[in-house]
Amino acid sequence: MAHQQREQRVSDFDTVDAAVEDPEQTVLEMDGVTKDYGQEVAVDDLSLSVKDGELLTLLGPSGCGKTTTLRLLAGLERPTDGSITIADETVTGGEDGFRQPDQRDVGIVFQDYALFPHLTVAENVAFGLTDHDEEATQQRVDELLELVDLTDHHDKMPSNLSGGQQQRVALARSLAPEPDVLLLDEPFSNLDVRLRVEMREEVRKILKRAGVTAISVTHDQEEALSISDRVAIMNDGTVAQVGDPATVFENPESRFVASFLGQASFLSGRVTDDGVETGLGTFSLDRLNGSVEAYDGAMVDVLVRPDDLRAVPTGEPTADGYVVHRQYNGPSFVYRVSLHSDDVVHCMHNHVETFDAGEPVEVDLVADHELAWYPTE
Repeated sequence: MAHQQREQRVSDFDTVDAAVEDPEQTVLEMDGVTKDYGQEVAVDDLSLSVKDGELLTLLGPSGCGKTTTLRLLAGLERPTDGSITIADETVTGGEDGFRQPDQRDVGIVFQDYALFPHLTVAENVAFGLTDHDEEATQQRVDELLELVDLTDHHDKMPSNLSGGQQQRVALARSLAPEPDVLLLDEPFSNLDVRLRVEMREEVRKILKRAGVTAISVTHDQEEALSISDRVAIMNDGTVAQVGDPATVFENPESRFVASFLGQASFLSGRVTDDGVETGLGTFSLDRLNGSVEAYDGAMVDVLVRPDDLRAVPTGEPTADGYVVHRQYNGPSFVYRVSLHSDDVVHCMHNHVETFDAGEPVEVDLVADHELAWYPTE
């Protein structure tokens, strides 16, 4: 079992990103998993693997199947088809059939934490340690309270803790039995914005120190990109793209992924020998990622994000378009510009650079990286 490989990891408090025993070992495998409810297919032939010590986040819009996937992993739902293997043991499908939640070595941190209000912090953490004697239980609880930085809250009741502290108790309780896989269901949704940022950094640090393999579910893009080793973008019950956060954001493989992540705009263009002709001029083909030569004469859509473009006030004769909206984000403005080509793009500017709605502007491409593109649908 994977817990034997992790016996000493939880005590390694000096290393934030503790190394795993075997980063190539697959701890969890989903193969062709499908879940339907009559005519509605919630998860559709989904295959996914998670490595030892990895934090994978399922990210996607409401109704994409990410929560159902988590429930299938936990054993709270029975799949219509496919198999799930955890730590080399098949828990769904195959000869072993279907294992109930209490027969799987899986921990769950629920959205509302689900702490027992009548138990102290220590008693909550110890709740799942049914196979330990009193001395071993006390030692394990002390280790975990040190891990989540709650040593001084041993005898407090959950009602006397802040939201962030309650979350850490829930995390410690789920880690106590040393599960093969830890599942986190929208773990930061009940926290205010400031605490949410602080706690997602804290939770990643705790998970890495514990060396646990974890799968998180969220619809918050910033959260997923900031804490994950890999992100799986889900759409219509399947994975549209999976990879490390930088790769998924910078090189989205489909228009859906590009549109879902960040504030995406698309420049329509025609591929020619000279480059790609767009409403902002002709770009050299080497500004696009991948090979586009095969699309000679075809229409393509070039992905541009707000920091790729810059608006410059100008007179009507040289304008590329007009400012139609501005969004104030504190440190910056994001201007929506309607181009004469009928494309609509977004330009990010410092908060001191203010333009009025209706103002004519030139739009410059200032990106210093290759741009993703997609054949026009």
